[in-house]
Amino acid sequence: MPTNRLQVGMCFDKVFPPAFVTEVARALEDGGAQQLWVIEDCFYTTGPSLAAAALAVTEQLTVGVGILPAVARTAPVTAMEIATLYGFGPGRLLPGIGHGVQSWMGQMGVRPASPLTALEEVMVAVTRLLAGEEVTSQGQYVTLDAVRLDQPPADPPPLLAGVYGPRSLALAGRVAGGVLLAEPASPTYVRWSLEQAGRSAGDPDFHVAVFGVVCVKKDRTEAYRTMAPWLAHQLSGARTNLTTLPFYDDLVARHADKGLDGLVTMPSEWWTELAPIGTMDDAAAHLQALEDAGVQGIGMYPLPEVGAARDQLPDVLALAKR
Repeated sequence: MPTNRLQVGMCFDKVFPPAFVTEVARALEDGGAQQLWVIEDCFYTTGPSLAAAALAVTEQLTVGVGILPAVARTAPVTAMEIATLYGFGPGRLLPGIGHGVQSWMGQMGVRPASPLTALEEVMVAVTRLLAGEEVTSQGQYVTLDAVRLDQPPADPPPLLAGVYGPRSLALAGRVAGGVLLAEPASPTYVRWSLEQAGRSAGDPDFHVAVFGVVCVKKDRTEAYRTMAPWLAHQLSGARTNLTTLPFYDDLVARHADKGLDGLVTMPSEWWTELAPIGTMDDAAAHLQALEDAGVQGIGMYPLPEVGAARDQLPDVLALAKR
């Protein structure tokens, strides 16, 4: 086991077949990794089902659920899902709730007029239910009449807010047990997010988890070339996780001027800031910088193909033992 505080693991990509999750979970635990993050996106596989399977075949692995859309289930059903998963693996669950992609929520007929209000009402209700309270509330999106869980967790896990904007991060600082920051989550972005949340690195009452993408090669240029299309895609719809970077404007200019070659040849320290991409030493340096910024756990996305994910498992395991 590593001596540092950062827990390291892999993300189970939304495109992977469900049955693959038990293989990944066992391999991560047997190899000394600490976490597996299962992904719920519309309209792929569901997070709680994948998490239950992973928890059932492991004994020490922490399983994160990233993320449950706040309005896709009622607040009591979300609380029931989390409480049931806790029963499979007490102390080994990290559940995340977020706004959900609003276009997807619209497709399902549940898009809220105020995503912020909906998320806050759901987060508060689920937190209270997991604490064993009887909850009665009359909100804009959550209305409950004397609801109480029959089997609440003895020690509820932190309820993480999977958000990225300033107002949502401020909400997370008020009502969540932590944040789950989407990839690419650089140390710069982590520090900015904590500032927006009104929290500080190392706050024992606020758990910080992030997602990243991983690509480790003996030749760092080969890794950069592999991941340049991914970065270009990120730039096409840049969020605060990119715009807060000190070199963001220069990054955009390089891409506009030279395309993918401009990304491949950008300074190596930019890649190291962005993600565990490059050599093994580069990837380890990224993880250390995340830990220094206050991150407690990272789930790393492999390439989105089963064979490639199997090939990358040893890299994740090596980073978990760094």
